[in-house]
Formats: sequence, C-alpha cells, structure tokens
Amino acid sequence: MVNFVDYFLIFYGGLILVICVLVGVAFLTLLERKVLGYIQLRKGPNKVGYLGVPQPFSDAVKLFTKEQSLPLMSNFILYYLSPVFNLFISLFLWMCIPFMSVMINFDLGILFFLCCTSISVYTVMLAGWSSNSNFSMLGSLRSVAQTISYEVSLALTLLSFLLLISSLSMMDLKIYQSNLWFIFLCMPLGMVWFVSSLAETNRTPFDFAEGESELVSGFNVEYSGGGFALIFLAEYSSILFMSLFCCFLLFGGSFGSFLFYFLLGFVSFLWIWVRGTLPRFRYDKLMYLAWKSFLPVSLNYMLFFLGVKFFLPLMSF
Repeated sequence: MVNFVDYFLIFYGGLILVICVLVGVAFLTLLERKVLGYIQLRKGPNKVGYLGVPQPFSDAVKLFTKEQSLPLMSNFILYYLSPVFNLFISLFLWMCIPFMSVMINFDLGILFFLCCTSISVYTVMLAGWSSNSNFSMLGSLRSVAQTISYEVSLALTLLSFLLLISSLSMMDLKIYQSNLWFIFLCMPLGMVWFVSSLAETNRTPFDFAEGESELVSGFNVEYSGGGFALIFLAEYSSILFMSLFCCFLLFGGSFGSFLFYFLLGFVSFLWIWVRGTLPRFRYDKLMYLAWKSFLPVSLNYMLFFLGVKFFLPLMSF
C-alpha cells in the first residue's frame, strides 16, 4: 500500500511539473516576443487579451488545429515520431532537478542530464533525415556537428565544477554553494558554460540548425502544425531547463529563495537579449571557438581544480 501511494505521488508530482514547465514555456515565448519587440522599437504581441498575455495559448490552438503536412517521399514513422521524442527527452531532463517534494531525487542527476542532452541529438538528426529534403538534411547535419562539438566543452566545464564538490548529485551543488557562489570562484568558466549552453540549445548566435538565409528553416522545414509546435516546445523547454541549470551551477539552487527565481528570470532574459543583439556566427568560427578556444580553457581549468582539490591538502601537511 505504501509503495502504491509513493508511486501515485511521484506520478502526480511529475504531471504537475510537466504542466508547469509547459505553461512556463508558453510565457517564455511571450517574454521573448515582447523583449525582441522593444529591442527593435516595436510593441510585440498586444492584440489578444490584456497586453497580449493569452497570445501563446491562441498560438498553440492555431498550431495544433492546423493541417499536418505529410511529405510523400518521407520516412513517415520516423518523421511523425521525431518531434514527440524530442519533446519527451527535453521534459525528461527536468527529472534530475532536486525539487523539495515527492519527486525522483537521485545521486547521479548530473550523469542523467548528460545522457539526455546526448540523446536529444538523435531526434534532430532523424527529424532532418526522415523529411527527405536537402534543406532539412543540411540543417540536421549542422545541428549534430555543432551539438557534438559543444558537448565536449560543456562536459569538461561541468567536470571542473564536479571536481570541486566530488559528487554527481545536484543536491550537493546546492549544499556546497550555501556560503559562496561558484560564479565568484570561477567566473571565466561560468562564461564558457553560458556560451556553450547557448550553442547546445541552438540559439543565436549559434542557430545554424535554423539558418533561415541558407536553409529556409533548417531541420524542421517540412514540419507544420502539431509537429512544428512540438519541436518549438522542446526547444524552449531546453532553454528554460538550461537557465535553471545555470542558476544551480553558478548561483546555488535554493528553491525557497526569491533571489533564485529572480536570477532564473534574468538568465532566461539573457538568452533572449543575446538573440536581439548578436548576428549569426560564421560556421568555421563556431567550430574554431569550440575546439581551439573553449576546449583548451575547460581542460586547463579542470587540471587546475584537480590540483587544488587533491594536492592542496597534501601540501598542508
């Protein structure tokens, strides 16, 4: 009986989490359109309801009631399932956050995060390939190359922080930052993490998967209606999660503090601010930044933290 109650509470908590994430994604899109509007000296959405607040919900209704296009030569099953799995994986990511409730809090949360971000590459690749379009195939190949390149520096940067706490648990990140935030301890590494997170979520200035000027719309060019909406939701869910993870990693994740939610909103705003400010990189410069700048920096920092962690106690003797 106790097990049944536990499973029911986990399911119920997970359901509430998914609903809250999807509502958060809806209002993140509204925030983005408003902020980009004011950056470009226009109003943004303001016609639907009071100040355009119900606009994301009307967009969702419009997208999910639109006719779904089915390309004749596409691999139909993979074409249909890729957006679904893309959204599922981006929602699975949220399981590793240690919420103060009856949720699945486990000691290998950061390992789970790395696994989910690696698997999400395959859904983009399959979405581009199964559409049987040259543009979508080029977009998916760009996205896969970019994501794999930046995952290396992302994982090594994360490893530097993990060496400091000697744990793979998200809860330990919070405990170790109760007195001093890691942003003060390793500011350059935090900046590398933020830029790598931008590249990981395919956002400006690294949005080569959706290079409109060259690829029409990138890997999702053949999707319309519900399929496009699911890809869109997955992308913004990942942005919201990476913003939360940045706050956990650099500012300590105290869910009971108002400051934590303010910082989460600010980091999400930074994602949008970068989009409104910076033009797209050249592709060779993107790869140069990943392999010749971020990789050496993250490796050097990892070796430095390794030395501090293991050799400093020996020197005290």
